[in-house]
Amino acid sequence: MDDNDVKEIVDAVRILVRERVVPREAEIDETDELPAELRDAATRMGLYGFAVPEEYGGLGLSMAQEARLVMELGYTTPAFRSLFGTNNGIAGHVLMEGGTEEQKKAHLPRLASGEWTASFALTEDEAGSDPAGLKTSARQVDGGYVLSGSKRYITNAPVADVFMVFARHGEKEKASRDISVFLVPAGTPGLTVGPKDRKMGQHGAWTAEVHLENVRVPQDSLIGGPEGRGEGYITAMRCLAHGRLHIAALCVGMAQRLVDETVSYALERRQSGRPIAEFQLIQGLIADSQTDLYAARSLVMEASRAFDDGSDTRMGPSCAKYFASEAVGRIADRAVQVHGGAGYMRGVAVERFYRDARLFRIYEGTSQVQQVVIARQSLLPDR
Repeated sequence: MDDNDVKEIVDAVRILVRERVVPREAEIDETDELPAELRDAATRMGLYGFAVPEEYGGLGLSMAQEARLVMELGYTTPAFRSLFGTNNGIAGHVLMEGGTEEQKKAHLPRLASGEWTASFALTEDEAGSDPAGLKTSARQVDGGYVLSGSKRYITNAPVADVFMVFARHGEKEKASRDISVFLVPAGTPGLTVGPKDRKMGQHGAWTAEVHLENVRVPQDSLIGGPEGRGEGYITAMRCLAHGRLHIAALCVGMAQRLVDETVSYALERRQSGRPIAEFQLIQGLIADSQTDLYAARSLVMEASRAFDDGSDTRMGPSCAKYFASEAVGRIADRAVQVHGGAGYMRGVAVERFYRDARLFRIYEGTSQVQQVVIARQSLLPDR
């Protein structure tokens, strides 16, 4: 897609976000639910498939183009992006990275259209930062497989139509070569979803535990076909590399919103007869936040371009995710500080974003996992 077309899409999303989603942020936070009309608007605009290739019904954005779009989505509550983020991100990329051509043709159009909402079922009690330790089992039987185990913190699980379930063949723990991924429709006997998690922030974006008790799936549910057996870990790592750039871009969008809220408040709030924006210590906080924002945006765009041309698909995504998620946390903290007591009150945007931003340093690989990846790539770049 050429840049003129992308600009039209980004501009349209900016209008949708700022005119229709932003005014309802407090309602979404309070009710922990996205209004149906916002879901419908996202579907009509093709947001469920912006990263899906055009031949499968999506918009086919490159990573650099996707980053520009996601920065606009990040300007509002992350719950809005979460509606369709997994279809474009880690769940959709399971099919894009590991699926057979038949699986892509059968399933990707349903993700791109919004007919299906997908969940990425990888994380477990003892397998979060290190997914190689997952214990969900896949036992081969006549005509397919039987899956058993539990997953937790699974985004969109309460509303998912399909789950990308990672499971292990055999009993050998931490053998990444034994992990495969299966497409499991919601409603399959033995698959149950627990109650919605009660979270610190990101209200309106639902997560829950997923339980699999002798869930029988057909042979063709194995992503990648027979050759896909044991390829689940590699597929997950490829999905997460893209997902880290996606989340980094989301952090940049939220950082921009927080800077805007900070500057606006500093100009309006008066102390000792003048706007607090005139105080140099307030100016210092604003300057630090602007610098973090510029650095994060530049890093994300450069890493996205390198991802697109294939020159860096490992270190760049981790550097971008690590820096941008830490930066938006610092910017949120300064925004609350500039707001003073008002910044600690429910109903004030920066208080809500302060809670929302905290999760970015955890999912798609914690900051500590990114440090390990970055260090290993620096010390052993060929491994």
